[in-house]
Amino acid sequence: MRTKSSKRNRINVVTLGCSKNLYDSEVLMGQLKAGNKDVVHEGEGNIVVINTCGFIDNAKEESVNTILDYVQRKEDGLVDQVFVTGCLSERYKPDLEKEIPNVDAYFGTRDLPRLLKALGADYRHELVGERLTTTPSHYAYLKIAEGCDRPCSFCAIPLMRGKHRSKPVEELVEETRQLAAKGVRELILIAQDLTYYGLDLYRERALARLLRELARIEGIDWIRLHYAFPAGFPMDVLQVMREEPKVCNYIDIPLQHISDPILRSMRRGTTQARTEKLLADFREAVPEMAIRTTLIVGYPGETEADFQTLMDWVERTRFDRLGCFTYSHEENTHAFGLEDDVPAEVKQERANAVMELQARISWEANQKRIGQRLKCIIDRKEGDHYVGRTEYDSPDVDNEVRIPAGSAYLRVGDFATVRITEATDYDLYGVVE
Repeated sequence: MRTKSSKRNRINVVTLGCSKNLYDSEVLMGQLKAGNKDVVHEGEGNIVVINTCGFIDNAKEESVNTILDYVQRKEDGLVDQVFVTGCLSERYKPDLEKEIPNVDAYFGTRDLPRLLKALGADYRHELVGERLTTTPSHYAYLKIAEGCDRPCSFCAIPLMRGKHRSKPVEELVEETRQLAAKGVRELILIAQDLTYYGLDLYRERALARLLRELARIEGIDWIRLHYAFPAGFPMDVLQVMREEPKVCNYIDIPLQHISDPILRSMRRGTTQARTEKLLADFREAVPEMAIRTTLIVGYPGETEADFQTLMDWVERTRFDRLGCFTYSHEENTHAFGLEDDVPAEVKQERANAVMELQARISWEANQKRIGQRLKCIIDRKEGDHYVGRTEYDSPDVDNEVRIPAGSAYLRVGDFATVRITEATDYDLYGVVE
């Protein structure tokens, strides 16, 4: 059947999942553009590439539903071809080929050259660091490593992404220079595990060295750290954060739990005592640091006592930013051999309780911001307000600062000093000074 789309020979890349997937889509689109292909991100096109997520149940369900939606569009003549790549495809390719055979081809996370060939383009090795960014022009993600060597019992990422592989410092510096030349002012460093960076290439943890190199690049104003692992954290990073103004006083460090029996079963390589000491060291070294974490509730064997230990710890620790997931029982992980014995409704009740507690903590912390003058980057204009962020906030997941549009003229990507006048659980309001 002839396609009804007017966008002939245009490749539409659809991204699901995390910022690491988004980065991969940007690299794919950069390669396609270099091959003179017409490519868009989540737009219209008669050829569709779906970059899937396979991390937890909800993400897998979204990926499958998206594939089914585009296969139906193909059957209806609205698109010509559907290709699937990414984590879900890496993990479940044989099952997907059997259950959804109308997809033209499935590719894994390390199949970029093959995917490009299927799309009529050649993989170009010389395009180091070049990609078609999809974020607002003033910030971009920088993936510094791929894969993970950690043995966490609940996590399927090593199955989908393989072993940890760091990118050389020189390559990342060149990629950052290219981003800065395009107007990027905020760099968000991502990996499955930032703290492992460099061990495979340099036989030492080299995140601090990388940060100092990136901070030298003209045009970059903020460098933000995402996804650090608590065990073996390289403490020299804190010195760089303290000494280098471009490195934001911010870290995303998923801690997952605090009860010792759960941490042991999760194979996290740490204890409650060591975790609390690490956080104390963070706050002593960089008192202004905003600490973001994520937690998992409902892990196999999590008792009411374990959960109460977690709640008490969250109350004491007063994280600046926090997210909470319910445990997902993932096949081929170490924890899959355990009984998934916490009922779904109990998991959700516990997650809700954590987030209600965090909302109160966030509200109390935000009230203390009233009257302060904070440096903000402006992300967008939304109705009658400009919307920005402080150095303590990452895009999409953290607090925002709202500024009346009539009070000042600002451009997206500008920095502004904002005096905070009001605060809610997760938003600040202020005026430019």
